[in-house]
Amino acid sequence: MSKTVLIVSAHPDDETLGAGGTILRHSKQGDDIIWLIVTNIFEHQGFSKQRISERQEEIEQVAERFNFEDTVKLDYPTMSLSSQDLGELISDISKVVKEYKPEVIYTMNRSDAHSDHRIIFDAVMACTKSFRYPFIREVLMYECISETEFAPALPEKRFQPNCYVDISAELEEKIEIMNIFESEMGDHPFPRSERNIKALATHRGATAGVEYAEAFQIIKSYRFETL
Repeated sequence: MSKTVLIVSAHPDDETLGAGGTILRHSKQGDDIIWLIVTNIFEHQGFSKQRISERQEEIEQVAERFNFEDTVKLDYPTMSLSSQDLGELISDISKVVKEYKPEVIYTMNRSDAHSDHRIIFDAVMACTKSFRYPFIREVLMYECISETEFAPALPEKRFQPNCYVDISAELEEKIEIMNIFESEMGDHPFPRSERNIKALATHRGATAGVEYAEAFQIIKSYRFETL
């Protein structure tokens, strides 16, 4: 039975780095996948018209490759979210959640190095209360190369995976899609490199007993069927 899945990105490429293989699996299963992109780039931030246009083209290409049902852009300026935006952000995300009624939500790690990620995590979690959003069945955090591993090395800020998805059949396509974001990729030892993406998938796969995997941390899981 198909379900509706919401994948939340602070910035385009987060979703591919953290959950690209899993998204492809959802698509193959016939699930309806909604892509929520919270931030965007603008001229007043120093981005050229050409770069802004290229970014929108990248988003369209990626959305087509993943077969997203819809792409929602909230258009908050990138790299500038703060706690002062939290109230408005919660309201905007809540509208999206109520409109699409996802059973599953994937969001970024709560303690990533990028402040945009941390603010958005708090906002997303405010939109998962069971008495307001009873259709939600699962909320998971994904790890994002170049952000999750650079969070402060403190016990309370560790990403602690407790869910693994076999992406052995999807890894190469995930890397192809990530390469659409050409300006975000680099050569090893740059974190966002093909080699590092494959290395992390290999490590997670070894933990799960498969060739390649993506790891998640389950934040909420409501299961009412007979176990």
